[in-house]
Amino acid sequence: MPDTKKYIENLSGAGKCIGVLTSGGDAQGMNAAVRAVVRMGIYVGAKVYFIHEGYQGMVDGGDNIKEASWESVSSMLQVGGTVIGSARCKDFRTHEGRLRAALNLVQRGITNLCVIGGDGSLTGANLFREEWSGLLDELVQSGQISEDAAQTHSALHIVGMVGSIDNDFCGTDMTIGTDSALHRIIEVVDAIMTTAQSHQRTFVLEVMGRHCGYLALVSALACGADWVLIPERPPKDGWEEQMCQKLSENRADKKRLNIIIVAEGAIDHNNKPITTDHIKDLVVSRLGFDTRVTILGHVQRGGTPSAFDRILASRMGVEAVLALLEASPGTPACVVSLCGNQAVRVPLMECVQMTQEVQKAMDEKRFEEAVKLRGRSFENNLNTYKLLSHRKIDTELPRSSFNVAVLNVGAPAAGMNAAVRSAVRVGITEGHTMFAVSDGFEGFYKGQIKEIKWGDVGGWTGQGGSLLGTKRTLPAKHVDKIAEQMRIHNINALLVIGGFEAFESLLQLVDARSRYEEFCVPLCMLPATISNNVSGTDLSIGADTSLNAIVETCDRIKQSASGTKRRVFIIETMGGYCGYLATVGGLAAGADAAYIYEEPFDIRDLQSNVEHLTEKMKTSIQRGLVLRNENSNENYTTDFIYQLYSEEGKGVFDCRKNVLGHMQQGGAPSPFDRNFGTKIAAKAMQWISKKLKEFYRDGRVFANTEDSACLLGMRRRALLFQPVVQLKDETDFVHRIPKEQWWLRLRPLMKILAKYKTSYDVSDSGQLEHIVRLRAKDSSAI
Repeated sequence: MPDTKKYIENLSGAGKCIGVLTSGGDAQGMNAAVRAVVRMGIYVGAKVYFIHEGYQGMVDGGDNIKEASWESVSSMLQVGGTVIGSARCKDFRTHEGRLRAALNLVQRGITNLCVIGGDGSLTGANLFREEWSGLLDELVQSGQISEDAAQTHSALHIVGMVGSIDNDFCGTDMTIGTDSALHRIIEVVDAIMTTAQSHQRTFVLEVMGRHCGYLALVSALACGADWVLIPERPPKDGWEEQMCQKLSENRADKKRLNIIIVAEGAIDHNNKPITTDHIKDLVVSRLGFDTRVTILGHVQRGGTPSAFDRILASRMGVEAVLALLEASPGTPACVVSLCGNQAVRVPLMECVQMTQEVQKAMDEKRFEEAVKLRGRSFENNLNTYKLLSHRKIDTELPRSSFNVAVLNVGAPAAGMNAAVRSAVRVGITEGHTMFAVSDGFEGFYKGQIKEIKWGDVGGWTGQGGSLLGTKRTLPAKHVDKIAEQMRIHNINALLVIGGFEAFESLLQLVDARSRYEEFCVPLCMLPATISNNVSGTDLSIGADTSLNAIVETCDRIKQSASGTKRRVFIIETMGGYCGYLATVGGLAAGADAAYIYEEPFDIRDLQSNVEHLTEKMKTSIQRGLVLRNENSNENYTTDFIYQLYSEEGKGVFDCRKNVLGHMQQGGAPSPFDRNFGTKIAAKAMQWISKKLKEFYRDGRVFANTEDSACLLGMRRRALLFQPVVQLKDETDFVHRIPKEQWWLRLRPLMKILAKYKTSYDVSDSGQLEHIVRLRAKDSSAI
């Protein structure tokens, strides 16, 4: 079979000029995207130009359009907003303005544009592209450019990246800036919760989102808000009564605070705005609760970008340059977007039309349709929120006679508690009796099992670690006692939340089924480990929080080096034998190298890294950052690398080392981990309910098939239930890692962005997908 792989080495940007601009409202992560475009462009041999102040700079020309160098994007990664400036531009909306912009581009030979902005900015870019040949004809006729120049620059190629904190663009699961905005919101909500609790207050919070309720919806999910109001789903008539009833029920249930989240574009069924003051007056007049309003405003746009946004923007920036290199005159303008965990290209105008259709549906009060048009991810968020927020009265609940137990296994990971809360509440809604097991399988065999009710898990989403308690003990040694406890409590299904130990535990329980009928029940595992080293899933609960802790520390360390100059830091990360945290953390922090077990290295590699850093010290960027996974090599330890670098760098740079340790495990869970944990636990409980019905015969549950013991993981674009027995072959049990890991494909990106020549397989890139097909395929999207 011929090798159909495409490699970056075969793509050349020689002779091409790329212009990069940020337009419209700013968003955290735009700088990471600009940095990636500049460095990838220079790497492939193209010239890259900054276009300052968005389209205004393109129209005004002059110093607004400057050639970028490798060093000119240094230290941009961790800065919020956009360093090259953004402006809303009236001139570009006129034909005259676009004519001036075309002249400015042709004079510099720029025929490739990378536009980072919202739907307005991208629509403007597309119109510009459609008019391009006409504009050039006008410029030739007026004698401002020659016929030859018009011929040479006859086609304008455009690739868009969506930078918008609202996540209001159809065709991508996440826009650049959304995750960082959620970080800002959640930081504020967590802070408000402590003061609200002290005074038994109700807080009404307004978050951004004029036309899109994504930020409000996801932050409500992530903090367990009592009520949320979004433009896509106006509340039904009589909602005021319902909301007040819900708030007073929660207070009666010993909850000392209420949080109501409102999108700034929230409306009622008659398209009339619902304001925060209106809600406050309602709560005060009807319930007499002490109520405060907080409007978050531009805080949400500010601050440093999250790890997720830096990685997303870096991946998108590189993909955008590839798309420009491969574009031919007939290629439609495209947007580089994210689908599940994959970078894809989608025609720009399809996305814009779909985004406009959402607004049209809302204007015409077709709200159900608007939610569907927003995409599966939005719809699933909404459904999960509805499942979790409305506590049904016992008489309304379907009564199943099933008992389901939840436990945490392995090391703690931020987001475990959000998953437990979600599982407990969805389980109760499905009519089951839920049991919580303390301290993993150790607590299980000792009988530390008790029923857990709706109110017991209130306020759990924002708590780090594991409130149930977790241990690394595996069940095999105590299997008889565990079976006895299953019998005593009549447990009909198990939900195990944890890392590699949880995976091994499930395999041991499946193995014990032949000897103990008690384990012939539905078994489900949710991956929760900062190391992200479990087979069957691209992402694990807890890994995002850990990445943010690493990136935050690296930012501080880099800042300390900017004062001292000529300093290289060697930082050790956790992860066992799995290099996920070191690699992805390295990409997000702008590291020069990351040493991991999966990619063997020898003394020659270390030597070439030292030489690379020595060269770097001759430029204006006089600092280095090197990450090392804790088990990357038993002989080349962190101390060894530190001593080697110190010796070899003598007189050129000095060295410091830092072992990050358990701070990577702690802290409040990130919005992503809260949301991911909440959604997959809800999905797992629904699967358990389905399996319980399926395997219920003659008055008891008996499940002995491979597909009754599954791991729920995210694979590329979808959430899949995979039998653990089938995942055995995909696993290296000695080193506790999957045999194949998707993120290894990101390693070349880190190297390219750190100026190393490397091979990069770009076979995955390049297929233009249609938005309708995207929607049809992701039936199990998160």
